[in-house]
Amino acid sequence: MTDVLKGVRVIELGTMITAPLAGMMLADLGADVIKIEPPGGEPGRRMLSESSDLDAWFFLMLNNNKKGITLDLKAPEGRTILKRMVERADVLIENFGPGSFERLGFGWEDLRRMNPRIISASVKGFGSTGPYASYKSFEMIAQAMGGAMSVTGTADAPPTKVEAGLGDTGAGLHLAIGILAAIVQRQTTGVGQRIEVAQQDAVLNLVRIHLREHYSSGKPVPRRGNRSPGGAPSNMYRCRPFGPNDYVFIHCATLEMWKTFSKILGRPEMGDDPTLADRMGRVARNDELDALVEGWTAKRTKHEVMETLGAAGIPCGAVLDSGEVMTDPSLVQRGMIVDLEHPSRGQYPMPGNPVRMSDSPTEVRRAPLLGEHNAEVLGRWLGCSVEELTALAKKKVI
Repeated sequence: MTDVLKGVRVIELGTMITAPLAGMMLADLGADVIKIEPPGGEPGRRMLSESSDLDAWFFLMLNNNKKGITLDLKAPEGRTILKRMVERADVLIENFGPGSFERLGFGWEDLRRMNPRIISASVKGFGSTGPYASYKSFEMIAQAMGGAMSVTGTADAPPTKVEAGLGDTGAGLHLAIGILAAIVQRQTTGVGQRIEVAQQDAVLNLVRIHLREHYSSGKPVPRRGNRSPGGAPSNMYRCRPFGPNDYVFIHCATLEMWKTFSKILGRPEMGDDPTLADRMGRVARNDELDALVEGWTAKRTKHEVMETLGAAGIPCGAVLDSGEVMTDPSLVQRGMIVDLEHPSRGQYPMPGNPVRMSDSPTEVRRAPLLGEHNAEVLGRWLGCSVEELTALAKKKVI
């Protein structure tokens, strides 16, 4: 068995989340991903760390399976080394601010002159064209501008951000998809191309299904909290012992599910009630049904509820907190949570790669230390001698 992207050389000049996430997805699939950081490290390496001497969990979560080198791109020698690496690479990933990479001499036209086969992949907040091209963005900005916030929360409260990274992680995943498509097409054309993903676009794509109501009504889609516009009972319900995350989400989508659920609730006659046979009929009685369901869930733990309803064919999920996710038997057994060993952090659980391939199983290796692979990568890719590396280190280029 072989890594599916074995032999694909990727340069990642990523900071924070979007580009590092795309690079990690390719590395998980077997690409040789070289993460390039300035000599002091990219901002995410120390951001939110409890100690200035420790790589932040933020960084460790986004840089598995990569090799790491340092390179000062403000120095002529640093740019020369990057140019030499580009000449040998298949893919370059970056998420610099608008115009920053171009000013360093590595815009798309520059890159394709260096290497006609290079695939240049960029993430921007709002893309490189359009009225917002020069605007900076973060996760929350992308959620607001992509339509996610307007449909998140309750009707009587302000729009709410989603903690899941729709703008950052979503853009990184879309970028990885584009890179893979470009690699396939290059097998036919022999040349690379430029790929760009805007965070705003990625959020809109993730929200697209929720626009269906706007098409029907011509009005902005309202916020409904946890309730579904087309199914009931469908909500979050409290469970024992009533801690902050002692909840389950139950979604009763069909009449068959409702008939089964009504028996479990001890109210089989409601399953035969013609006014509740239609989904919208049940939605119209949301308050009544929610009270009935929570009266039942409140006597049980969230895991008891999930086991009972799951076995009965009713979609139900316990709300797992961060600690419960890391020890969830399903995630652990299927290898989505793995144990890694870090020189300074020791052993810790880490989410793995969600993409499973029968002939190309993936392995998770820890994120690189700062400059850990300088000698290996620059020696292997560029043939740099020990003397050259020593001279570059003295000049603080690496």
